[in-house]
Amino acid sequence: MSMPVYLDYNATTPIAPEVAEAIRPCLGPLFGNPSSPHLYGIEARRAVDAARAQVADLLGCAPGEVVFTGGGTEANNMALKGVVRAADATKRRRVVTSAVEHPAILEPLEALAAEGVEVIVLPVDGHGVVDPDAVRRAVGEPTLLVSVMHANNEVGTIQPIAEIAAVAHAAGALMHTDAAQTPGKAPVRVEALGADLVSLAGHKLYAPKGVGALYVREGVRLAKFMHGATHEGNRRAGTENLIGIVGLGAAAALVARDLEGHIAHLRAMRDRLQAGLLAADPDARVNGHPTERLPNTLSIGFRDLNASDLLVEMSDRVAASAGAACHSDQVTVSAVLQAMGVPFAYARGTLRFSVGRMTTPDEIDETVDAVAEALRVLRA
Repeated sequence: MSMPVYLDYNATTPIAPEVAEAIRPCLGPLFGNPSSPHLYGIEARRAVDAARAQVADLLGCAPGEVVFTGGGTEANNMALKGVVRAADATKRRRVVTSAVEHPAILEPLEALAAEGVEVIVLPVDGHGVVDPDAVRRAVGEPTLLVSVMHANNEVGTIQPIAEIAAVAHAAGALMHTDAAQTPGKAPVRVEALGADLVSLAGHKLYAPKGVGALYVREGVRLAKFMHGATHEGNRRAGTENLIGIVGLGAAAALVARDLEGHIAHLRAMRDRLQAGLLAADPDARVNGHPTERLPNTLSIGFRDLNASDLLVEMSDRVAASAGAACHSDQVTVSAVLQAMGVPFAYARGTLRFSVGRMTTPDEIDETVDAVAEALRVLRA
């Protein structure tokens, strides 16, 4: 059975061949515990240190500012809970975020709100952009942290993180950004972003699942998130996931190599798809910012159709994601599309296509044909 065209790279990426080759020794002779003092442990420690340097090179930071985690969700939890719990509870207790954040941000903040932390959730405009002036109005003396994602996973909108970070710092607050979607699609340099904490997820950049990283600017205090030992500079206990860490390092080096060339490829594939789908249905609506958007992401709504019906109709030809979920007698639109004010007639029929390094023009053309056929069938 032939597999459908894969256009769901924002959900997860395949492990790149170069990454698979890098982790191969970890499945054999490179099996030691990086904390062990003998030669097996020393060799493993060298591999971890090399991977840390590769991630630091991607971010433009010092290796000692990189903490390896169990994934992007853990990195976000470590950043949010770590900053809040390390702070003086009698002083700053406010966190500012946005309405289009991933649940890995919003749910930890709900938990912190239950502990008495004030959480302010800012709206976005019709393109999904957070207004730095809205951040300026929300922050104040009590604000401890501002957390706004670098790029949205559903519509691809890239936020003005540097401007927002400047506002946060002017108010004496720290800046965190969830950059899980960005590596390999846009530069992720901590100095340019102005961020104090940056979260990464391995499986979004061609590394294995179950590994991530958190950049922690030197001097930023975090309460220990995992207890049990002094791994990761006494910031995250637990024997290092050697396979995942080596894979993440190799992936970081891979996506940083010829970044502009890869961005051009992604944009060409995305734009070819967008043009084809709009030709098939001129009434379709593209969601997200027209220019400040990830080069690989296309969120497109088809009026008066259900996204789940479209996915089912083309399931044997294309793998993509829906912007709405169908339940027996109702349709639930994603919180991101709701926050952007996308009309329900389009939101219910929104699909997200996300291309990757391996996507070819032939796959794009096959996808356009599959969607056009699904539209004809459903509208008949």
